Amino acid sequence: MQLSPKTYKPSRSSRDTAPAPSPSSSRPVLANYASHHLTIGCGVAIFHVASARVVLCFHSRDRYWFLPKGRRDANEESGPAAEREGYEESGYRNRLLPLPIRHRQPRAHAPAAAHSPFSTEPVWTQLIPQSATTQYILFWYIAETLPPNLQPPTTGNIPASSTTPSTDTSPPPQSPTASSTASTPQKPPYTPPSTYPPTLSLRTRIAQEPPGYEPPKEEGTGVDAEEALYLSSLVPVAEAREKLRGSIMADVVAKGWEAVLARLGMEEAEAEAGG
Repeated sequence: MQLSPKTYKPSRSSRDTAPAPSPSSSRPVLANYASHHLTIGCGVAIFHVASARVVLCFHSRDRYWFLPKGRRDANEESGPAAEREGYEESGYRNRLLPLPIRHRQPRAHAPAAAHSPFSTEPVWTQLIPQSATTQYILFWYIAETLPPNLQPPTTGNIPASSTTPSTDTSPPPQSPTASSTASTPQKPPYTPPSTYPPTLSLRTRIAQEPPGYEPPKEEGTGVDAEEALYLSSLVPVAEAREKLRGSIMADVVAKGWEAVLARLGMEEAEAEAGG
């Protein structure tokens, strides 16, 4: 039976909802970088909210788990770059999800009625030295898998045998090498998705999916030999945090899921207040 947006509650364990210890932000620093000494990157945690899962990538050669990320292209905005990198490295089409994220950015100069408690600001930012002379700045965003009506018609669902979330913590099987994928037909150029509608509640958005819907994953979306080694899957939030333990990526997942639950709670409270 299809649940109504008001009564919907995502399936999750108590570990998913337990407050995660937040790492301390680093002290502010004063630094200057000329353009040829600076690299800007964008990463993303892609959630399928209805099943309380997040996209994880696995490096089949070096055997580690990670969230998709990569460098922003020249003249590209950081948010769309995160969406694109998420798609290229994982095969899951996605769009940034507006959430109640605490940030220090000013509101746009617009009527008060246009203001929203939700934003698509980065939830974490990292400063990582790339070399002795080059600084890497990495912005982490939160996104959702696309609803069925926005999936390209050529994109098929994952076979039913592989849609059941697994609690097996063993690494996935080895991926094909870059040479074995060299003959794969060229895919159409990447097309950015439409943005999340400002008037669409997250509960209504969830109701757009039929019961048991599995977000499709495209194969062969990597753009180089390294990315051909990446495997990806939707993993329960608690399991993903465990696999990413010890890295800022675990905190990106924790903060993102906490914000998803906060938005759902805010919408439920508003619905109850409105009768």
